[in-house]
Amino acid sequence: MMEMKAVTSSKLASVGYRPNAMILRIKFIKDGVFEYYGVPESLYSGLIEAESPGRYFKQYIKDKYRYVRLQNLS
Repeated sequence: MMEMKAVTSSKLASVGYRPNAMILRIKFIKDGVFEYYGVPESLYSGLIEAESPGRYFKQYIKDKYRYVRLQNLS
């Protein structure tokens, strides 16, 4: 079970990170839950601390890491 932290964003609901596996999980408000692989912990930290998590995601994570959409996660 991955602990998810709520973020203040119009696009992202919450984020979680598994450091030993370098997996970033993001729950989007409209699009569901996605896992991104090979993401450094520094990017996770930057995402949860960003003034605009949605903008940070778009700039540093989106289209840069392999990902899958997860099913049946609330």
